[in-house]
Parts: sequence; structure tokens; C-alpha cells
Amino acid sequence: MLPRSILQPINQVDASGGRSAMKPVIRFAVATDIDICLQYDHCKDRGLLLRKIEAGELIIAELDGKPVGYLTIQFIWEVLPYISLVRVAEPFQRQGIGRRMLAFLEQHLREQGHKQLLSSSQVDEPEPQAWHRARGFRECGILAGVNEGAIGEVFFRKKL
Repeated sequence: MLPRSILQPINQVDASGGRSAMKPVIRFAVATDIDICLQYDHCKDRGLLLRKIEAGELIIAELDGKPVGYLTIQFIWEVLPYISLVRVAEPFQRQGIGRRMLAFLEQHLREQGHKQLLSSSQVDEPEPQAWHRARGFRECGILAGVNEGAIGEVFFRKKL
């Protein structure tokens, strides 16, 4: 089955929940978003990002048609979804945009039959860890010393 980004490239949701004057739109990236993806992602391989777009693995948050957030997923063993990156532009942080991108992803994954979602954060980053816990993720393991400077990575799992 083709991912929703290919079948319905204009499939969007109003993620504001009616609580904000600004109305974020959360959607899957499409090929014309490649420059946005290159701006937000640590990966600068245009071809790889285009393949991820086609696979429905990149999510964009927009306000008034401008990108303000970005979320990427990967699939471990090709079946287990893992959030590899969540970014929200600094002026828009702490306004629920990351939470709304996560909710959009979770809904999509449930529709695809997935039962859990993984994510991670460096062990020296208390704010991202608190964000995960506040969204229902639970710690499920640590990889010691895998990041630059021998910093470990704490992994989280959330049941969908």
C-alpha cells in the first residue's frame, strides 16, 4: 500500500484545536518541499530525502503557509517506527507544534496497524526527555557513548 503522502499529497489537518489565533497545518512532505527538508534535516542528501518524502517519512508543520516544524521517522527492521528528528523553529517552540506533529504521526501509524513508536534523546538533554515523558513515552534503554563526546542516547517507547 502506498503511503498517504503519495495517495493524498494535500491531506492536511488543522492542528490548532481551536485554541490559538494561529492555525498550524500538519501534513506529510511532498516533493516540492525538498528545500524545506534540506533546511531542517541534518541529512543533506537530496536523493535520500526525496525517497523519504515518497515513503511518507517526513512531516511538516506550517503557519500561514510557512514551515515552522519538521519531524522525521525511520523504520527499524523495516517495521518498527522510530522518530529520528523533531525540530520546531525557535520563535514557535512551546506552542504545541511538536505535540501536534506527534499526534498527526501517531494517528497515521495507528491507521497503518502499528502498535508502538520509538524515539530517543541524548542523555544530557533533560528538556527533550521531559517532552517525551509528558507525551506518554517510557524509557526502554540506553546506548552508552554513541554520540559525539561519548554522550549516550536514551531510548523511549510509546504504545499506540
